[in-house]
Amino acid sequence: MEQFPPTVTHDSPAHPAPGFAPPQMLPPRGLSPWGMPIRHHFEIPLLVLSIATTVVTYLVSIALIASGALEPWVVLVLLAPILLFFARGQMYAAQRVNGVKMTPTQFPDGYQLLVEAAARFGMPQVPDGYVILGNGQINAFASGHGFRRYVVIYSDMFEIGGQARNPDALAFIIGHEVGHIAAGHASYWRQLGMFASNYIPVIGSSLSRAQEYTADNHGLCNRPYGAPGAIGVLAAGKYLMSLVGFDEMADRARTERGFFPWLVNILSSHPVLTWRAAALRDRSRHGRVF
Repeated sequence: MEQFPPTVTHDSPAHPAPGFAPPQMLPPRGLSPWGMPIRHHFEIPLLVLSIATTVVTYLVSIALIASGALEPWVVLVLLAPILLFFARGQMYAAQRVNGVKMTPTQFPDGYQLLVEAAARFGMPQVPDGYVILGNGQINAFASGHGFRRYVVIYSDMFEIGGQARNPDALAFIIGHEVGHIAAGHASYWRQLGMFASNYIPVIGSSLSRAQEYTADNHGLCNRPYGAPGAIGVLAAGKYLMSLVGFDEMADRARTERGFFPWLVNILSSHPVLTWRAAALRDRSRHGRVF
């Protein structure tokens, strides 16, 4: 296991998960001795690059229209603000009319995790939480519409939180999704600014990976000992997650190298799991985006 710099230590929960050392954080702030979550250092530069790409795309579109050229992609760019608004509204409405809303009486454990995560990150309002049918899929996401923000959890996710499995992993995942909201990733204006870069290889996916690291930092601060279980369920699923060695996954970030592993990561919206595990374990540095 990689060692943490022995500079600042704090009291930690009494029963850490096997194979996961508590991270060394900055002095306590907020509601936890683990400190407030940090934003990945590449996120803002990549966001600026993405917004600049979108602005240039709009300027080119306007110039083409002024010259009399009306290409289909130009129309798509000009309609992007409206299309994004309606897409977000439709997605939110789908959760409201089809999802099971987490409340003190429906999925109360999940609701409590939402409340705790929002408080942990100093959010003035608890985001809505919905459970939708997973049909075997392991997934969760965060989004918003207007002034509302919400988290959607696939129903199969709750099976990893059962007493026989790993409730800390579920807390980490919910903290990760609430972290997306706390970090501003669900903002309409941010997503509009990222619109053009999503269609350009590397730029959009790199920003997405940086945002995922930021959300992982939130999940870690929310429930530190849920990280191994979260990596386990993403790697092997809800039934075999306990067989995944967190340290072995993290160690392979140093050995699984070469052009094609790099290519898989650079084209992905999420960091590859070996790099992600290494970043969660080694809190002395930011996770690798490139």
